[in-house]
Amino acid sequence: MSVTPAAVRGMNDVLPADIAAWQLLERTTRELFAAYGFQEMRVPVVEHTQLFKRAIGEYTDIVEKEMYTFSMGDGESLTLRPEATAGIVRAAITNGMLRGARLKLWTSGPMFRHEKPQKERYRQFYQMDVEALGFPGPDIDAEMIAMSARLWRQLGLTRVQLKLNSLGTPESRQAYRAVLVRYFEQHADVLDEDSRRRLTGNPLRILDSKNPAMQQMIAGAPLLTEHLDAESRAHFDGLCQMLTAMGIPFELDPRLVRGLDYYSRTVFEWVTDALGSQGAICSGGRYDGLITQLGGEATPAIGFAMGEERVVALIRQAQGEILAPAPDVYVVAVGEAAVREALVIAEQLREALPALRIEVNMGGGNFKAQFRRADRSGAALALVLGEDELARGVVALKPLRQEGAQSEAAIAELAARLPVVLKALEA
Repeated sequence: MSVTPAAVRGMNDVLPADIAAWQLLERTTRELFAAYGFQEMRVPVVEHTQLFKRAIGEYTDIVEKEMYTFSMGDGESLTLRPEATAGIVRAAITNGMLRGARLKLWTSGPMFRHEKPQKERYRQFYQMDVEALGFPGPDIDAEMIAMSARLWRQLGLTRVQLKLNSLGTPESRQAYRAVLVRYFEQHADVLDEDSRRRLTGNPLRILDSKNPAMQQMIAGAPLLTEHLDAESRAHFDGLCQMLTAMGIPFELDPRLVRGLDYYSRTVFEWVTDALGSQGAICSGGRYDGLITQLGGEATPAIGFAMGEERVVALIRQAQGEILAPAPDVYVVAVGEAAVREALVIAEQLREALPALRIEVNMGGGNFKAQFRRADRSGAALALVLGEDELARGVVALKPLRQEGAQSEAAIAELAARLPVVLKALEA
C-alpha cells in the first residue's frame, strides 16, 4: 500500500493561486530598493556553522535551539542559513568588497529555523534582507527606515507601527550588563531555566523573554537607555530628529533588544496588530562591530530583514485576493493543421507584440470544450482557427468578456489588428 507523501512540518508550499501577492511584494521591493541605490547580491543557503555562532551569538535561541546543522564525512559542520546578514558580511569579506567602500546591498530567499510553526511563521521562511556597509552616521539609519516606511505606503499597509531603541556601544552595554546582572540576581527565584543560563552568558536576552511569569520582573529592570554613552546618545538623538523631520512616527521602546548578539546602537522593529501574536514584520539595526568580529576591516553597518510570509498576509488583508494577470488572448484551434498553424501564429504575435499575454489551447478538444477553457482563463478575446478559417487565411476574433460581434482578420494583418481590437474592448 502506497503512502501519500507529506510536506515536512513547517515547510510551506506556495501555490499558483497564492503567488500573485508574493510577486507584487517582490516586484515592489526590487524597484524600491533600486530607487534608493541598493544593489542585489546572492549568497549561499549553506554556510559553515561557526559563522553563525560567531555572528549571532552562542547564547541566542537561534544558535542554541533552532539551526539546521549537519556534519559532513570529514567532520565539517555546515548549517542552513537562519538569517542572511552573516552571509552577506562573510561574502563582503571573502570577496574583498570592503577596503573603505560604501556598499548598499540586498538579497532575498529562504531561511531555516527549527522553531514551532505558527500562523505565517514556518521552519522554511522567506526574507528580504537589506544591508548598508561603511556608513557611520544616523543618516543611513534614517534612510533605511524611511525606505521601509515608503514600502508600506506603496503596498497600502496602514496597520504598522515603528518601534525604536538604542543598544549603545559594546562598552556601554558591558557596564549596563553588570547593573542588569545584579538586578536579576536579586530576583533569581523568578528566573526560568533559560534565563538562569543566560545570566552568565548574555543577560540582555532575558529582557526579550516571553515567559508570562517573568514579565512583571522584567518590567522593573534597569533601562539600557539610561546607561548609553554620549556618542551613542548623540547618534540616537540625531536619528530621532531626522525621522521626525521626515514625518515618520515612531515609539521609543527601551525593552527592544532584538534576538541577535551582533546589534549595537540603533535597533528598530516594524510591528502590526493585524496578525495576532506574530506582530513583527520587519526588524533590524546597526552592527558596527560584526565585520571586525568576523575578521574583516573595521566597518560600520546597518541592516534589516523583512519576513515575506507576514507581509504577504498583510497585503491580502489590505487589498483582498490578488489574482495573477489573465491572458489577453486565448487561441482556440480545432484540427491538426489548425493546431500547427495556431502555434506558429502565437509565436509570431509574441515576437511582434511582446507585452501581449497569449495562451494557446493545449490538449485538444472540440470548439465547445476549448471555449469553456478560454472563458475560465479570463482572457478578453479568443482567436479562433478551424479548417474553414485556415483555408481562407484568416482568424476569427471573438470577444469573451462582453457582448460584441465576432469579426475576422487576415493572418498576415493580425499583429497590427489585435492592439486595436483589444483597446476597443477595454473602452
